[in-house]
Amino acid sequence: MSTKSGNPADAMWEAMEQLRSEFTKRVGPRMGRGDVRAAVLALLQEEPMHGYQIIREIGERTGGRWRPSAGSVYPTLQLLADEGLVTSATENDRKVYSLTAEAEAEATVAAASAPWVKDEKEDGHFGPVPKAGVDLAQAAAQAARTGTADQQREVADLLDSTRRKIYSILAQD
Repeated sequence: MSTKSGNPADAMWEAMEQLRSEFTKRVGPRMGRGDVRAAVLALLQEEPMHGYQIIREIGERTGGRWRPSAGSVYPTLQLLADEGLVTSATENDRKVYSLTAEAEAEATVAAASAPWVKDEKEDGHFGPVPKAGVDLAQAAAQAARTGTADQQREVADLLDSTRRKIYSILAQD
């Protein structure tokens, strides 16, 4: 890896900045079918909705981190209808979906595991370890760029020790 200046520390700094920006992007993660299903059931338990209302509500409740596509919500609604868990009625030229009585128990379970409930439990979107790793990498890059030779050796020793300690934590039962 090289930069315009040719300084390896600058290249490392640029790599850390790129890594940091990846963690701070607020793009939505790809969710599984179970997440779409849980979200749809949880929302319909609250009130009847049309498909785009469901998409918008999921986006709002997840703080914009996840906005499912129509291509995942509408097939899920159709599957739930095929299973007898939702019914639809046309209101104001829109198909509005409602839960059936048979769906109530499943919707209650889904509401407890809906994607926005998971978000409320987490400390940030990516959790504490990636953020701490990016912060540490930035500090190491700064030490590589501006530290004296003695400081760089001390930082390298500390990083080696920290890496070994992390692996020892992971090796515990």
